[in-house]
Amino acid sequence: MTPVSSHSPHGQAPLRTVQVLGGGNAVSSAHVRSLAAGLVARGVKVTVCAPVEAEHAYDFTGVGADHVDVPRSSDPAAVAVLRAACSGADLVHAHGLHASFRAVLALSARRVRTPLVVTWHDRAHAEGARAQFLRLLERRVVKAATVVLGTTSELVDRARRTGARDARLAAVTFPAPRRPAEPDDPDRLRPKVRAELGATGRPLLIAVGSLDRHRGYDVLLDATRAWRGLDPVPLVVIAGEGPLRTVLQRRIEDEELPVRLIGRRDDVGELLAAADLALLPSSREARSLLAQEALHARVPLVATNVGGIPELVGDAAELVPYGDAEALADAVVRLIGDPARRELLKDKGVRQAATWPTEDETVAQVLSVYDELTQPAPRF
Repeated sequence: MTPVSSHSPHGQAPLRTVQVLGGGNAVSSAHVRSLAAGLVARGVKVTVCAPVEAEHAYDFTGVGADHVDVPRSSDPAAVAVLRAACSGADLVHAHGLHASFRAVLALSARRVRTPLVVTWHDRAHAEGARAQFLRLLERRVVKAATVVLGTTSELVDRARRTGARDARLAAVTFPAPRRPAEPDDPDRLRPKVRAELGATGRPLLIAVGSLDRHRGYDVLLDATRAWRGLDPVPLVVIAGEGPLRTVLQRRIEDEELPVRLIGRRDDVGELLAAADLALLPSSREARSLLAQEALHARVPLVATNVGGIPELVGDAAELVPYGDAEALADAVVRLIGDPARRELLKDKGVRQAATWPTEDETVAQVLSVYDELTQPAPRF
């Protein structure tokens, strides 16, 4: 275990931190739960400010943190709740752009300057007038933040270009892989899941993520046309919900594509354990949760060469350009027909995952930043 410093220095009270979440997406919420658990274990008092739905899904109180319900809103009432929760905190740590903006508003009225740490887990994205609005929010947040932590080098560079006075790389580690429901009999579980999905006797390809435009599922559907002539025809299963469900489902039915939309699932570990390949066709990704899960689970990954993906997976995945359905289809067809290449990617994936920081190392790095910002300077 990485050594950490004491958090009741010089006889002072334990460090009090507030973790601020916005909508509570999977990556940031899982990280905050992991971080809260590690901080509490080290004697730090942690309050998580997040919508009640995030508490129900991630059980921050179950790891020893306090939870304050703060709606996903920047209206005065929500900001007032957050301001009250931050009263008396030694440090506030916000995750994501919108949560960070609310934290800036909540702290702006305080006479005593409270250090604000901001973690960018991904880049906020929008088009048109909203894109300009998000850029203004980014500038406001990074200029107010004491330290900006980016989960990829790309995000760190962006924070610096936007005006951050102190931006650092702080890779977020995916918590320990979720184990299948029947860990003692994985050979029994795999065919059961495949049968339930309709993939008995055919390759099973899994994609996971919200049904939003940036996920690239339109390109994935284009790619599936290339392997309709294979025997047997691979089945693509997409786990997730979102605004494009109706559009995607209509295409699947009209074009008779070998694709199933199965909605939001809480058994991604089981789905991956049953899969032959994992697919990540997104137009943008930071430190992808699916990519981490796939490599941990020894499932060959085909992903787009965007954002933080190359930095995350190294040579342990097949990378293709975003928007190139032909390249995506070719990579899938090659892997399906090349068992030796699939085994090589499995082994490389395990080795690549071993290079990622552990949860303990992630907590220790964040805690060192907290110490730097809160412990009194030594007197000479």
